Amino acid sequence: MAPPRNRRPGFSRRAQYGLFLGYVIAVGGALVGAALLLISTFNPPAFAALRSTLAEITTPVSSGFAWVRNGIAGVPGGIASYFGVRSENARLKAKVATDEKLVVDARTLTRENERLRAMLKLRDVAPNIVVVARLVNSTASSTRRYATLNAGSWQGVRHGQPVREPDGLIGQVIETGPNTSRVLLVVDAESIVPVRRVRDGVPAIASGRGDGMIDIRSASVANMLFQPGDTFVTSGTGGVFPPDIPVARIVKTARDLALAEPSANPNSLDFAMVQQVFLAEPPPAPAPTPAPKGKK
Repeated sequence: MAPPRNRRPGFSRRAQYGLFLGYVIAVGGALVGAALLLISTFNPPAFAALRSTLAEITTPVSSGFAWVRNGIAGVPGGIASYFGVRSENARLKAKVATDEKLVVDARTLTRENERLRAMLKLRDVAPNIVVVARLVNSTASSTRRYATLNAGSWQGVRHGQPVREPDGLIGQVIETGPNTSRVLLVVDAESIVPVRRVRDGVPAIASGRGDGMIDIRSASVANMLFQPGDTFVTSGTGGVFPPDIPVARIVKTARDLALAEPSANPNSLDFAMVQQVFLAEPPPAPAPTPAPKGKK
């Protein structure tokens, strides 16, 4: 059924008041619009002041709505940025780990190259070098301290020859094979090396302790006072070790027995040099030739 054409509110006062108020608002809005139009036409400065006042009132509200709109619009970008930052962070961490490994390798190679260059310089000034070989292993965890060289009798290595590196004495060859040699380290309890103090030439004996350190004992009858920092080198006594090879440095003072650290730590070495014995053994005396029979 079609609605009736008569839209009068009837006898309801509320409906009548509502309809009247709607007419008033409409007419008032039309009058305000017309007034604003006239003001903007005939008096632009006054309209500009009014426009500025309205802008001051509405700007905070507009700014608030713009902030909310931008925040909502930036949510997807923020989520994407979060996951992008996480992946970039993981990539950078992996790169840092790789760079650290490269730095460690580079430092290791630098130290090895420096040691090899020092060995080459020492070989140039020391004509009694037999061979430069690699220390393939050492018994660091045992009470006996030995090391193995990858050079033997085929390379000219002989029993009793000293083994050293640029920083100091390492030990002495005690066994040889065709391509390997066994070295008794200076820190072994059976190692005994005649030494002298650098600053005054006082003779002493360096003997290993078996724990990576060396005992320095006075070689004279009178007790000598050793001081921390005293450095000892080989003296050449005995004819095995060439003189002036660094052996140890005192770290703990005592009167006739001092604790010292070796000048060359075998546990941190890669290469070593084998030297000739300082004083070679004299050749055996020729056997007497028997006199021919029938002659007196």
